Amino acid sequence: MDIDQQQAVTIWEINRDRVTAMHHKLSEKPKLLSVAAGRTTCSIFKVPQTLIDINGKSYQPHIISIGPFHHGQPHLEMIEEHKWRFLRQLLNRTQPRGLVLEDYLRAVQQLEVTARECYSVTIPYTTDEFIEMMVLDGCFIIELFRKFGGLVEVEDSDPLIAMSRIVSFFLRDLVRLENQIPYVVLECLFQLTKTSESPTLATLALGFFNLAVQRPEHVLEKYSNVKAKHLLDLLRSSFLPSDLEYSTKPDNRPPPHVIHSISKLRRSGIKLKPWEAESFLVVNFKHGVIHMPTIAIDDFMCAFLLNTVAFEQCHNGSFKIFTTYATLLDCLINTSKDVELLCDWNIIENYLGTDAEVATFFNNMGKDITFDIDVCYLARLFDNVNRHYHSGWHVQLASFKYTYFNTPWSLVSALAALVLLILTVAQTFYTILGYVRPP
Repeated sequence: MDIDQQQAVTIWEINRDRVTAMHHKLSEKPKLLSVAAGRTTCSIFKVPQTLIDINGKSYQPHIISIGPFHHGQPHLEMIEEHKWRFLRQLLNRTQPRGLVLEDYLRAVQQLEVTARECYSVTIPYTTDEFIEMMVLDGCFIIELFRKFGGLVEVEDSDPLIAMSRIVSFFLRDLVRLENQIPYVVLECLFQLTKTSESPTLATLALGFFNLAVQRPEHVLEKYSNVKAKHLLDLLRSSFLPSDLEYSTKPDNRPPPHVIHSISKLRRSGIKLKPWEAESFLVVNFKHGVIHMPTIAIDDFMCAFLLNTVAFEQCHNGSFKIFTTYATLLDCLINTSKDVELLCDWNIIENYLGTDAEVATFFNNMGKDITFDIDVCYLARLFDNVNRHYHSGWHVQLASFKYTYFNTPWSLVSALAALVLLILTVAQTFYTILGYVRPP
């Protein structure tokens, strides 16, 4: 070190203001991703930017704000006014029973700490502001479910009920990951305001979402008392089959790999057939046939699938069931031709748009997601399909059939070529025979 450098070290003095600022930062807790985000109790997340870059505004509300993440945004103010109308109608029914607004606030105030820990970021609102938001949003959701469930009187001119366009936006916005409030808050307000003959909150919620997914009543009855983390998790849980198997990879077997597109699988003799099941997640593979329940792809299902996959990617403790299913469809679909085949076989009902749009949707949904293929619930299916695909005689026989007997014209061409070959062989035989044994 030369003399000038030594003098510089000697002269330099520590900036006390900077040190104070550094100590202040050392004492601060992370805000954009709280320490609680890694706990299983944290269930409402800001969607990672990588997924937003791929799927755009699919994770953000379009008409109604629920919870703190999008509270106060100008384009959501229209429904904000109607929340107070719904709350007033609820109070008009409960005040004769002695339940007033203060009772709602006190009940939710006891859950404030629990509710705040459900969010992956630090909530900047004060206690009063946060409690008011939880009560207003929670009561609005419950009243909406009760109106559509026929439990309370509905005005014929109520625009939120009568206008089907608004209802379709409600259905999609209430399953967006960033647009949730803790289910414990909803349950608290529901228990406080329900009557003795009321069905459960889960029954009302699933009945409301049944406007979009349209499942039989006996299927919904199984989930009448299910507990969830929020509405998105409730709907997700109602699709999870009770007998799902999670594979464990044997030591002597190589790890499974994702499968090829349906166009390639078809050439190897593998087929897809629809079958009846309580959930579209129930998929199996037997005797060269993948059995999949029919799934209707529309605006609601797209929003539900994307946000459920995002929830599984963010939440610590959720089995990545929908993530695995999304990967399966991403594997089967590479081009619009694959979608056309799945539609022809009644695996997909396309209400979204063109076949190319459906292909793009599933390909994007499969990007930048992670799961353990060794122990996923479709690991055995992936393994069996791949082994069937790479078994030599299956591939050769199926490829021969696909090439020469796939269409009527190819069949006619193959038969014509066969007849021509037989005639050529016969002509050659008799020609040789004439030389060997002349008449």
